[in-house]
Amino acid sequence: MGLQKAAPALVVLADGTALRGYQYGAQGTAVGEVVFNTGMTGYQEVLTDPSYCGQIVLFTYPELGNTGVNAEDVESERVQVQGVIVRHGCEFPSNWRAQESLAAYLERWRVVGITGVDTRLLTRRLREQGAMNGAISTEILDPQELLERVAQAPPMTGLNLVPRVSTSQVYEWNTPTAAAWEFAPVSPPAEPLLVVAIDFGIKRNILRRLASYGCRVVVVPATTPAATILSYDPDGIFLSNGPGDPAAVTEGIATVQALIPSGRPLFGICLGHQILGLAMGGQTFKLKFGHHGLNHPAGVGHQVAISSQNHGFALDPNTLAPELQITDWNLNDHTVAGLRHRELPIFSVQYHPEASPGPHDADYFFAQFVAQMQQFRQRRRQALSPTADDRPQG
Repeated sequence: MGLQKAAPALVVLADGTALRGYQYGAQGTAVGEVVFNTGMTGYQEVLTDPSYCGQIVLFTYPELGNTGVNAEDVESERVQVQGVIVRHGCEFPSNWRAQESLAAYLERWRVVGITGVDTRLLTRRLREQGAMNGAISTEILDPQELLERVAQAPPMTGLNLVPRVSTSQVYEWNTPTAAAWEFAPVSPPAEPLLVVAIDFGIKRNILRRLASYGCRVVVVPATTPAATILSYDPDGIFLSNGPGDPAAVTEGIATVQALIPSGRPLFGICLGHQILGLAMGGQTFKLKFGHHGLNHPAGVGHQVAISSQNHGFALDPNTLAPELQITDWNLNDHTVAGLRHRELPIFSVQYHPEASPGPHDADYFFAQFVAQMQQFRQRRRQALSPTADDRPQG
């Protein structure tokens, strides 16, 4: 439907900023934390990323929906965002992989969106004042009334959203990255490695990359106790990305605390990185407007990777345990972007090495995880095999 036929819509921020536009997606009212994403591609991956649960995503790139939507580029089983704000939403996509328009896709998943608004103005508000709650509505067109709805919404700080996105059942994942989109040479180990992935809101491309590196992945709910995870006798444990305030995920933090003494390799991404730091006594804090985009430099010294990032909280470096070494900094604001344990096979990154689409500079982290698991497996086999001195004498 053209803009001249679309229903009017209203977007309001908590500071009172109100802009009128047109419906783009489903009709209704959506309330959540408004964050801006600076990526020029990958809107479908963003919309289906469980880490965006509870948030309204404002896209700074002015055109959205040009390539449509397809069944392959999703990061979960559904659209996860609360709402969508765009400058201009394309109605007629043109791409050989397109199966549906973005507007129809949002409408099918009952996600409220708005188009025809000044996204640059809204982005400047968020940069100056910080991420804040907001609302989009095609039902409530009075700014004051919609602002009152926004005022009733809880802040992101203190909010545990993991139960809304974590799997309720254990399942296995064995599908690698499609050969047509493989972006790094992978040499799987001779024997598959068993990884238990704790699902705090896991992205499918993480699972695809683990499978591409020769891992058999068992995905378990975020509430799975440490004893149950260890009962699988895994070669390694993965801590996934996810939404909300990491400090509020108290059950997950306790689980990781119980897993650390096992000596098994642990690898965390995004929320998993934060939970690992919290499990070892660190603290997190809310970033002013978060990092949401595909072009963030991260590294240490002269080694820099262009990374995909999506988080609103960060670890406080002054609270980290002495046995944790900072391996990466976000070079835009000097926040912690990577950790490793000085003695144990434990490491994590704040950004997304599996980014799809996005830069692939950090894909080597999966190879690092595999190498640690192979070393763990070899040490365990050596410990279980009797030495010459221990064998019975004939």
